[in-house]
Amino acid sequence: MRHIERHRTHRIGWLRAAVLGANDGIVSTASLVLGVAAAGAQAKSILVAGVAGLVAGAMSMAAGEYVSVSSQSDTESADLEREKKELAADPVHEHAEMAAIYVGRGLDAKLAAEVATQLMAHDALGAHARDELGISETLTARPVQAALASAGTFSVGAVLPLLVVLLVPASLLMWAVAGSSLLFLALLGALSGRAGGAPVATAAWRVTFWGALAMALTAGVGALFGVAA
Repeated sequence: MRHIERHRTHRIGWLRAAVLGANDGIVSTASLVLGVAAAGAQAKSILVAGVAGLVAGAMSMAAGEYVSVSSQSDTESADLEREKKELAADPVHEHAEMAAIYVGRGLDAKLAAEVATQLMAHDALGAHARDELGISETLTARPVQAALASAGTFSVGAVLPLLVVLLVPASLLMWAVAGSSLLFLALLGALSGRAGGAPVATAAWRVTFWGALAMALTAGVGALFGVAA
């Protein structure tokens, strides 16, 4: 029978990395711009700081995502290798282990044993990976995909505040960057909520609140050092 239901779990890997990257791009670059501007820097210095933040942030996001997701991938690979050896060494115990899992999920012992037998005959390692270890094709770690998604969306997010710096007069810079960045964050939250099937308003509020807090704190630090200078 053809499966026609549409689920969103297959988006988890790239959606998490993309939202994280875009959010960090907007928040960190806008915060950096506001902090430098609050310290009294000239427009050129603000722009240079923002561009440097974009490049450094994108590389940091790519490296961080790749390293962290690679660690997850290494752990998955190690668990699968161990499971493969256990299947070869003691298939009877592994069958009983699978049957016990299905009993815990509500099947009676006889049916659980039959299900374990058929699934293991079809793909023993795949069945254990999915039902014992919780590793599936949908949720498996993809380091390169995560790194590219984070770096790319960070860059897109970081460009938005920088465009405001280029287009707005210096006298209006701080208000324009803060206001536009909050708008960008709200839109990002709404889009991520819609893509993930979550409440749009809640997602938008969550992203906007933390972005506003970060920008306010950074601007405060910049103003403090500007006064001290």
